Amino acid sequence: MPKSNAITGVAQTVMAFDYGTRRVGVAVGNSVTRIGQALKTIVAPNADGLFQEIGSLVNEWQPDLLVVGRPLHPDGATHEMTERATRFGNQLKGRLNLPVIWVDERYSSAILESNAQMQDNLDAHSAAVILEQYFAEASVSKVDQD
Repeated sequence: MPKSNAITGVAQTVMAFDYGTRRVGVAVGNSVTRIGQALKTIVAPNADGLFQEIGSLVNEWQPDLLVVGRPLHPDGATHEMTERATRFGNQLKGRLNLPVIWVDERYSSAILESNAQMQDNLDAHSAAVILEQYFAEASVSKVDQD
């Protein structure tokens, strides 16, 4: 598949993460359909186990870009999880040598918590919401640049 960025309109595979201290949700999608697909929720005993599982998913899906949800307070202020998610994204970039884009994830889990069908894989579905938010923002950026 050709590789380029969302601005050029060439198909891109994108992997998104909803970072948590106990679980990390993972989703994948592409810039053509702009639909996020929940892959899995990773529960790893330590950071090495977490990055090993993520590495396996990256090898399988071969993303061009990684998206990490950036949790913020409702007023946009940062907090402890903002710093942890930022560190996680920086580790992804360093370990996998792939670009990382940050997306405001305020309310991503809250949107899904009321849906009983999402409860068993909430974190992965949250990652799909984060990914679709990225696609929506990329589309707006492309329109703004045209």
